[in-house]
Amino acid sequence: MDARLDFYGSTVGAKFLRHINAAGRVVTESPLPATVQELVKIRASQINGCAVCTDMHTKDAAHAGETQTRLNLVAVWREANVFTEAERAALALTEQGTRTADAAGGVTDEAWTEAARHFDEEQLAALVALIALINAYNRVNAVIRQPGGDYQPGQWG
Repeated sequence: MDARLDFYGSTVGAKFLRHINAAGRVVTESPLPATVQELVKIRASQINGCAVCTDMHTKDAAHAGETQTRLNLVAVWREANVFTEAERAALALTEQGTRTADAAGGVTDEAWTEAARHFDEEQLAALVALIALINAYNRVNAVIRQPGGDYQPGQWG
């Protein structure tokens, strides 16, 4: 399977990606725990059907020490007992923030309140930014049908 467009090789695509990669560094360097960051990226990518991002973030998480059990259960986190309350709050916010077009009312007050119970304002800002950012990456890759499967941990930074 080939991508529809060499977005990464185009002048516009490469320039766009440099800018969102810079935004990504802001989140990566934030006080939001790295484990939470990877779980958020995985869950949003699963929802959006982004093969390349799901491939990349599950492999990066495993390379960083995440367990296979937890990675296997991200898609069904509500029914799994391997995630902390804070991780569950981040995953709920991720789902609602990713599915804003699907969910009447967008992000619920309950989801926000639960996330705010576990994360301070800087972490919440990073979490909101990360949800927006991974959704942007997912949309680029889903539109061009960027295939997943051959990513190697650390390949892109």
